[in-house]
Amino acid sequence: MASSLSEECTPLKRKYDACFNAWFEGYLEPALSASITPEQRTRFSQEKAAEFERSCGTIWREYRQCVQKAVKDKGLEALLDQARSENPLKDQPPPLDDSRS
Repeated sequence: MASSLSEECTPLKRKYDACFNAWFEGYLEPALSASITPEQRTRFSQEKAAEFERSCGTIWREYRQCVQKAVKDKGLEALLDQARSENPLKDQPPPLDDSRS
């Protein structure tokens, strides 16, 4: 696996990558099954989202916080703002809930 933007974030990245990969492995196969109903798929997705939060949520927030600090420390905020203005997302993601971090 690749290193993170900042060397101090790399251990968190590796921990998150391992957590996500283990979670995703259990998510992918049943989610793609053609034999389940839309209601079952919705319920399964909700259960897997809760599982992800329990298993990987804290690690993700710690890693994200580390990367955000690295972006600021490296002076990359202006470049990111420029890229966002030149190529805005068509569908904005939901706002981050930073109250849990």
